[in-house]
Amino acid sequence: MITVHHLENSRSQRVLWLLEELAVPYELVKYARDAKTQLAPPELLKIHPLGKSPVITDDRDGGVTIAESGAILEYVAETYGQGRLVPTPGTAASRRYRYYMHYAEGSLMPLLLLKLIVRRIETAKMPFFARPIARKIASSLAGGFVDPNLARHVAFLAAELADRPWFAGDDMTCADIQMSYPLEAIAARVPGAPAAIGALVDRIRARPAFQRAIERGGTYEMMG
Repeated sequence: MITVHHLENSRSQRVLWLLEELAVPYELVKYARDAKTQLAPPELLKIHPLGKSPVITDDRDGGVTIAESGAILEYVAETYGQGRLVPTPGTAASRRYRYYMHYAEGSLMPLLLLKLIVRRIETAKMPFFARPIARKIASSLAGGFVDPNLARHVAFLAAELADRPWFAGDDMTCADIQMSYPLEAIAARVPGAPAAIGALVDRIRARPAFQRAIERGGTYEMMG
């Protein structure tokens, strides 16, 4: 049996969604963020040395513990999926699938996290004499690096979705599950996000398995 260690308002929602899509039974242990720091609680350190979520444990084969969204999705699909939600190896869809499984956290999420940090610096409470300096640094980082690079990625994603309904092709795959969190972040944090991104987010949210995952794990908000 898989146990999902689920942190509120986090990327572990994707794990619940995949398990619901595949109708894989699982147990759920919920964790709340620290009210002041918004960090994961220390209890997660008992599950994995980094104390982060998502992380799963599985009592199969003597017991395993797996962290990182992409690694968890791949493990679940390979172990329980029976070929579902994964394209046929060697195809163009498979190559796109593999790219987006890595791109989501390797290229896209770091920019979105930087945008969140910049926004928090701009609105943070601080001594009046430090405020102009901090906001100048944040503005320079946003205008000189974060915003132009994020705009390039958003345009790239819109172009990729212009000719296909899902990232790997005509069928939904684990790559779309992996991409769902950054897409929701774009929809929440990037003004004027392209319609193609919003349309895919709507298709994702409309899926019965996604809605069941929300019912199990609870509603969540994009941090920031």
